Amino acid sequence: MQRCAGWAGRGCFMRMATSRKANAHILYDPESAPQMNADWFRSEYWRYRDAVTGEAPGRGASLFIAHAGQNWVLRHYRRGGLIAHLSRQRYFWQGVERSRPFRECCLTATLHDAQLPVPRPIGACVWRFGGLYEGALMTERLIGTQALASVIDAPDVNPALLEVTGRAIRRCHAAGLDHVDLNARNLLISESPEPQAWVIDLDRCRLRAQGRWQQRNLDRLQRSLQRFAPERADSLMAGILEGYHAEFSTATQQV
Repeated sequence: MQRCAGWAGRGCFMRMATSRKANAHILYDPESAPQMNADWFRSEYWRYRDAVTGEAPGRGASLFIAHAGQNWVLRHYRRGGLIAHLSRQRYFWQGVERSRPFRECCLTATLHDAQLPVPRPIGACVWRFGGLYEGALMTERLIGTQALASVIDAPDVNPALLEVTGRAIRRCHAAGLDHVDLNARNLLISESPEPQAWVIDLDRCRLRAQGRWQQRNLDRLQRSLQRFAPERADSLMAGILEGYHAEFSTATQQV
């Protein structure tokens, strides 16, 4: 077992390998990518090989990559807010295990190993530049999914999709996941072969004891729904909460 810091004050254990070359530190899944190196975390590496099949919108656009029969998502870390004017992609170095890519990769692996609805992590890379660093994360691409934000403006949203979304959130909450940026873009859904939902983008998230943070997550999601579908936000949230509370009832009965 390889030990790494998954979030502040805790550790996680998982079958991940580490490597280092020059200023690049890598944490990766040897089963999915046994030959992984720092170049794999460079967008231009995959563009040169015509392996980029698309990208998702966001502060730092995520690239969709097809390689050796596998489909991955490559995301570089980008700052937002006022501090982005000083440095858009560099962060203060506090050790590799406290870097955002390693923490997110480790946390995602912990949840995935617990069979929670998150993508499988493939690897993370951190490049150190003195007292600063840049980083990137690679995860499995969930083929056939789309962001909840892309479908909620339609008048005929499948109620089952809202229900499974609520159930997915509740399962993560029950495991202690405080998702600090729970919004309609960080929830993926699929209707085939049956309605399913996943929680993605765990940057700055952490595991913690049950508390008021769960309601704060839900409040943030509702504000997101109001931005994407202002006229239908309340009904959409009601459908999500129906699944959320149903999952809670199911878990209680099992106990």
